[in-house]
Amino acid sequence: MFQVKLSLPNTDPQIILEEILTSLIMWFFYTLIPCLLIGGVAPLPAPQNLSVQSINMKHLLLWSPVIMAGEIIHYSVEYQGEYESLYMSHIWIPSSRCSPTKDPECDVTDDITATVPYNLRVRATLGSKTSAWSTLKHPFNRNSTILTPPGMEVTKDGFQLVIKLEDLGPQFEFFVAYWRKEPGAKEQVKTVRTRGIPVHLETMEPGAVYCVKAQAFVKAIERHSAFSQAECVKVQEETLPLALTLFAFVGFMLILVVVPLSVWKMGQLLRYSCCPSVMLPDTLKITNSPQKLISCRREEVAACATTMLSSEELYRTWI
Repeated sequence: MFQVKLSLPNTDPQIILEEILTSLIMWFFYTLIPCLLIGGVAPLPAPQNLSVQSINMKHLLLWSPVIMAGEIIHYSVEYQGEYESLYMSHIWIPSSRCSPTKDPECDVTDDITATVPYNLRVRATLGSKTSAWSTLKHPFNRNSTILTPPGMEVTKDGFQLVIKLEDLGPQFEFFVAYWRKEPGAKEQVKTVRTRGIPVHLETMEPGAVYCVKAQAFVKAIERHSAFSQAECVKVQEETLPLALTLFAFVGFMLILVVVPLSVWKMGQLLRYSCCPSVMLPDTLKITNSPQKLISCRREEVAACATTMLSSEELYRTWI
């Protein structure tokens, strides 16, 4: 006959209580020890979702803000380039603009000075508490920046074609293409390195239409943007303005009137100045013919004697 022995688990109550007590002690240890290590305060969460927005060589590091009710969180930003990583024992350098900062962003343009991969990291600070570092998932290289067509203003200065370009920074230069708008016209290209200052392109012909477009170029990364939309200006024909025409007509009419009048007046002045006309008094005027005066007889001299006049009568006679 076979004998079968069943091995039942140990159901001693004392052993079960010891196992439960051991589990509680382990849970207490793993739960409370981290709090004891940081002074009994919950840790500060680290910033999340780091990314770089780079347009026209302006590099902006962005992240999701850490939210703590009623508290102002500060952030520290550090970067590490290829040189720091390979030759300086992986040291991290604080950002020149954002250590610390209250905003969930940092302009790292001045920190990114070479066309090599850069690591970027951020951490939050609240009083004496600091979070862990959050590092950008993929290193950033400035040759990935987005280049946009430059803004421009096309005008004319008399018969000169003038362009004024947007100031995008010292690393930019511009290729400006301009042409006369007509069939078969060839584009001319001029390199412009001045920014925000009007530049003369060409002397235009009267009555013609000229068009201009521009492209940005960054030598440091050997990349260029697309061309901007063409802008055109038209040169007026060489005609006198209406106001100038009216002014010339009025001046001509004034000359026709004033010059003859002035000549006549000057003639009158010269005539009266050089050859004045003198009116003889009536007493000096000869009323009879010379023959009669000569044939006057001697005996009639007494009758022809002159009567003495008073001074008043003489004055009235003169006038």
